[in-house]
Amino acid sequence: MEQTYNYFASVIIPVYNDAERLKLCLEALAKQSYPDNQFEILVVDNASTEDIKSVAEAFPQVVLIHESQPGSYAARNRGIAAAEGQILAFTDSDCIPSSGWLENGVRQFLNIPNCGIVAGKIEFFFKDSNCPNAVELYDSIELLQQEEYVKQGWGATANLFTTPAVFTKAGLFNAELKSGGDFEWGRRVAAQNYEISYAPDSVVAHPARSSLKEMHKKIVRRVGGGYALRQLNQHKDSASRLHLNEHFLTKLRPPIRSAIRKSFLNQKLSTFSNKVMIFSIVFILHYLELAELVRLQLGGKPSRQ
Repeated sequence: MEQTYNYFASVIIPVYNDAERLKLCLEALAKQSYPDNQFEILVVDNASTEDIKSVAEAFPQVVLIHESQPGSYAARNRGIAAAEGQILAFTDSDCIPSSGWLENGVRQFLNIPNCGIVAGKIEFFFKDSNCPNAVELYDSIELLQQEEYVKQGWGATANLFTTPAVFTKAGLFNAELKSGGDFEWGRRVAAQNYEISYAPDSVVAHPARSSLKEMHKKIVRRVGGGYALRQLNQHKDSASRLHLNEHFLTKLRPPIRSAIRKSFLNQKLSTFSNKVMIFSIVFILHYLELAELVRLQLGGKPSRQ
């Protein structure tokens, strides 16, 4: 433990118009078991119109910096450039880190030889903890499944640890992407033969999206990020161009098999009513994704929503 505390850490949090939840995040970071003098908190304001400055100034450990280029990955890159830490820890403004989050994440990173990424656990919470609605339920069982991401060779930046040396070798986040940049960067890290590890005791709590409006915003970002990434790849070879077209054609088919697998065959869902709700949500979200993909195919630009 003493060895863990010998490492200075930088916590990097991009924020865009999320002052209320940022305050909760910073309050949780003020209660970390890691010594206060051994970490800094870099809040990167991504051109918010809300008053982020007043929130940041209430916490002595916070350094407020600014990034005008839209997108959380551009903001994270700005934080990396300003960070003084030997360990870089990433979370988001809507996350609430547990008291041992930083300590446990740093310890695991140091204990794994040739470690490139430690991805911590992301737990969901609901507006009504005893009765999540259909959207909240879907969000909690389908998105930000960090342990599965690690098996695929990456980690979500809502809860991620790395070092400046890893960025030097693998490169920074792709600042042009509005979504999917953690996946794209993680695969570059894996390609450098770094170890990627899951830390179940380094936990942040994340609010489940509770409405189709919130979910639609997520879909717009995710589809836009994936579309931009495929466009980048299609310039490299004809196989990638073919994949871009195949992806669009696949989305034209009704998601019957996917809906059945995610609902009626999902062992995480204990009641028939929940299975029916998720079955319906899969269809709704599928066609929201399709609508956004059509918009992009017709020349629309990825959104920063």
